[in-house]
Amino acid sequence: METIAKSAMVETHANFDELADGASQWEFDLGLRLKQARIAAHLSQRQLALRADISNTTISLIEQNRTSPSVAMLKRILAALPVSLSDFFDGTAAIARKSIYRAAELAEVSSGSVTTRRLELPGEGAAQIMHTFYQPGADTGNRVSTSESLQGGVIVRGHLQVTIDGVRSVLGPGDAYSLQGSLSHRFCNTNRIECEVVSVFSTQPA
Repeated sequence: METIAKSAMVETHANFDELADGASQWEFDLGLRLKQARIAAHLSQRQLALRADISNTTISLIEQNRTSPSVAMLKRILAALPVSLSDFFDGTAAIARKSIYRAAELAEVSSGSVTTRRLELPGEGAAQIMHTFYQPGADTGNRVSTSESLQGGVIVRGHLQVTIDGVRSVLGPGDAYSLQGSLSHRFCNTNRIECEVVSVFSTQPA
């Protein structure tokens, strides 16, 4: 780990003498720094791995300091954040927290006639903001989560039939729902127009 840190720092400074301030210069936790930068960028390990075109297992091992990336790999990872090498290795440099996301940056998942765009938030709760579109006839089927999850949403447009623990309700624009993932729940769009929902999903930290 010392070798990669030293090598990368040398590449980011024109004058190597600037770095010769003593042995403490090389006391650097690369794994922790990468994790901090990833969380600040609101990215999961999997999302960062996809952007950097490497496996999420590799990201995990680097963050645990169980493997040391090459300078080329580290550059690719940092470019995906994005963070410069000099800022990454400067212990006093603040890594900017990404606050604005364009639609194209959101992870999109489609399952049949249900499409969701997702924004993962940093922190222990694994919280996600979801923008979901239910096409006419969309039906999620009964779902039960094995995790201690919480979720809630607001209907933006259209109508959604929501069944929670056997209780069925039809929600329209401005109506909302909340539930624990351990309860059986089902979402259906029985209307002829698309239904749009903004929701939040969070896994409670242990």
